[in-house]
Amino acid sequence: MQARVRPEALLFDLDGTLFQTETLSVPAYERTFADLRREGLWRGPTPPVERFLGSLGLLLDEIWHNVMPEADAATRRRADELLLQHQLAGLQQGEGRLYPGVPDTLQGLAELGCQLFVASNGLEAYVKGVLEATGIARWFTGAYSAGEYQTASKVELVRLLLSRQGLTSAWMVGDRQSDVEAGKHNGLFVVGCDYGGFHQPDELAEADVVIHSFSQLLPLVRQAH
Repeated sequence: MQARVRPEALLFDLDGTLFQTETLSVPAYERTFADLRREGLWRGPTPPVERFLGSLGLLLDEIWHNVMPEADAATRRRADELLLQHQLAGLQQGEGRLYPGVPDTLQGLAELGCQLFVASNGLEAYVKGVLEATGIARWFTGAYSAGEYQTASKVELVRLLLSRQGLTSAWMVGDRQSDVEAGKHNGLFVVGCDYGGFHQPDELAEADVVIHSFSQLLPLVRQAH
């Protein structure tokens, strides 16, 4: 475990860390497959939603490969488009919830002088749409997404973020193995989030510390020096 040093910045995953994505994305997923059937691009029942939820945190192409491995590239691209349309429409209709304690914790971290960033494998419009719709965008210095920067992994995205922002001390906060790897490969202290329910038990094994509610993060940062 690394020494716990007060970070100048915290980098957050979005889905499963800040945002209860199932409250938005499960309805959008169901609507996406209804549209794919209507357009003749998919036959049969909607693939199990557990397959989709278990893939969250991966790049979109990897998600669709897991959800519908038999589909061709054009169908997967159309699924990308439809899912985003339904997610953004859902946000406008008030769908989607943050995890308990997120706004208060972000406010507290900002008051400590920490810069806050999002590092997500999602699409740019989705990531920024969630931050705006949930009212937490004001606490973030920047939102980095694989969709905007076309990065091939979370490791690469975090490296880009650190370089562009000139950061020398940061913590990575996330719920999936990709977040742990992104932090470790970039020399960051890693906080694993064990409350979203999307990860396998061993995915957070290499995190420096694991929290069981988002509100536990602020005391950790306050105690670091």
